[in-house]
Order: sequence, then C-alpha cells, then structure tokens
Amino acid sequence: MKKYGQFCPVAKASEILGDPWSMLIVRELLLGSSRFSSLQRGLPRISPTILNKRLKELEASGVIVKRPISGQRGHDYRLTPAGKELSDVVQALAVWGMRWARDEMDDDDLDVTFLMFDIQRNLALDQLPDGETVICFQFPDLQEFGTWWLICSGGEVDLCYQDPGKDVNAFITSRSRTMMEVWMGDRPLSSALKTDQISLVGESAVCARFAKWFPLSEAAAIPRPSESERV
Repeated sequence: MKKYGQFCPVAKASEILGDPWSMLIVRELLLGSSRFSSLQRGLPRISPTILNKRLKELEASGVIVKRPISGQRGHDYRLTPAGKELSDVVQALAVWGMRWARDEMDDDDLDVTFLMFDIQRNLALDQLPDGETVICFQFPDLQEFGTWWLICSGGEVDLCYQDPGKDVNAFITSRSRTMMEVWMGDRPLSSALKTDQISLVGESAVCARFAKWFPLSEAAAIPRPSESERV
C-alpha cells in the first residue's frame, strides 16, 4: 500500500483506494458481484493474482469481508458498512467520468467482454417472452470474442462466448464501438436502428421490444457538459 505521509483524509482514503483496480472492485461489489469468478467477468483484464491481492488489501482495510459459502466450495466477498458508504463516491466518479473523461476514450478502452457482462446484468427480463429466450450478439469487426449468447430463462441470464448449441430467437449485429456508444448513451439507439448500424433479425416478439429489454447503462442518462461549461 502506498503511503503519502499526510493526515489529510483524502490522502488516507487514497492510500486504501487509490491503487489500480481497487475502486473498480468496489464498483463490481456494489453492482452485485460477490464471487471471485463474477468479479473477473466484470474486470476481464485483471489477472487472478492481482485480483486476489487487491481483495486481501481491501479486506485488511475493513472495506470488504470474505466469507465461506455454506455447503459449497469457495467464498463470497461482501462490502462492510465502510465499503457500502463508497456508493456515493463511485456514483460521483461515474458522473464526473461521463461528463469530463469521455474524450479520453480510445480503441483500447472498447472492452466487449465488460460490455456484454454489463448487458447481461441489466437486461429487463420482464420485457422478454416467458420461457427460454436465446439472444445472439454479433460483432463482425472483432476477430476474437465477436459472438456472444445470452440465455434468458427463469429470471436469470447466462452469458456464453462459445456456442451453447441452442436455437437463437434473435440476432443483434453491430460494430463493437457502435454498440458501446449506444449502451453508454453516446449515440441514440433510435438512429442506430434506423440507419442499420444495429440490425435485428429473429422473432418479432423479441426484436420489436429491443428498446424495452435493452435498457442502456445507468450512466447513459448522465447529461454531458454544455459548450459553455467546457470553456
């Protein structure tokens, strides 16, 4: 842990949360991830070694608690009261990032694995037909991880990047950047559909309600700064 040698509370908080990955781990825990594997899905570029190290540091600092899962192998990671108080901090960072850091996006930031995991946990399942619905997202611009399947059944969503061998009810095709821009509110969904930058093929009961079950990221509603604010 980096020590700043200051009594300032910002410095002391930064000693715990200012290193790479710690705030993103807290973000994932706030979004409902609790298992090591689900944290990895939300942070696909972190190595297992670093994730394990950061979790131990956050536990030692009283931000999270590690508990065995009753009757199963493995552990759950849960936020302590101190960790839960970081919710407003994470939300403030999200607002600031959407307003002031979006110009810093480059191709290396376009992580389709995180995109699909975020879509998985935000789908509006009540807007899909009863029973099992299989949705295939296709990104023809990607050589790797260009096809993903969402299997929606019983109020849960499984995410696969290998063909599960099931009949697909709807195919959603788009360039990865376009889908990410729509998901984050940088490009209107309506215009992407109208210009076929996102194409829908499949059952009308699924495709016609795309805008209902594909709700966009919570961050999409954050207003961008006006030109006068940028000066």
